Amino acid sequence: MKLFSVKNKKIIITGATGVLGTAMAHHLAKEGAHIIIIGRTASKIEHLVEDIRSKGGKADAFLADVTSETHVIQAAAQIQKRYKKIDILINLAGGNMPDAVVRPDQTLADLSADAMKKVMDLNYQGTFIPIKHFFPLMLANGSGNIINISSMAASRPMTRVAGYASAKAAIDNLTKWLAVELNHKHGPEYRVNAIAPGFFLTEQNRNLLTEKDGQLTQRGHQIIQHTPMGRFGDPEDLLGTLQWLCSDASKFITGTIVAVDGGFSAYSGV
Repeated sequence: MKLFSVKNKKIIITGATGVLGTAMAHHLAKEGAHIIIIGRTASKIEHLVEDIRSKGGKADAFLADVTSETHVIQAAAQIQKRYKKIDILINLAGGNMPDAVVRPDQTLADLSADAMKKVMDLNYQGTFIPIKHFFPLMLANGSGNIINISSMAASRPMTRVAGYASAKAAIDNLTKWLAVELNHKHGPEYRVNAIAPGFFLTEQNRNLLTEKDGQLTQRGHQIIQHTPMGRFGDPEDLLGTLQWLCSDASKFITGTIVAVDGGFSAYSGV
């Protein structure tokens, strides 16, 4: 259906080599988009590009650490030279680290300020810097669409993940601020939204949610009990929302954080 079409759209995806990013890149390529992968590990981004191409999709890769402004400026220049302009930027790069987490046997005193800064840099700066330097390629297009990745932890701070929750809360604020800024300065053809996934089993959180034998941890059980649908999300559960936000079907949607969470954010626990 043309309303939901992403055919021939040039879409930059950062952090695409993870579980969720790989599913998103493959889906959009299958739908006819030209995928431009940005990553800091050459072997991973090249493998993803080859996999997409082997299935008939269009994809290219550019090496860059999205927390480095120098790297992103260089990547933007290379992309501008090759494609002239882009349609969509999806900011998937992000994550957590152990020293920015407070385990049950720890207190605030055990939080590493350095780890907290690194988590903020990865999630917030790793979103802001690509937006700053890839947005001019949207101006050349006369329209643009930015999709950030938030989290349930942004609006409902959760125990343990102090750094990650703070960084994702900042992403929500940045998303709304940018939506207003771009419309006021550049017109209604520019949109900024975010997807806030619920709980998906990824490499980042697998050890928090499951034991080595695959059984749920206590935290895993708590999450399932507070998710009305009673399960973790599958990567495919994000694809409908992603396609909607990438397409003209959502052309009057901006500054919105879309929860894809099985009802987690709607449930009070009672």
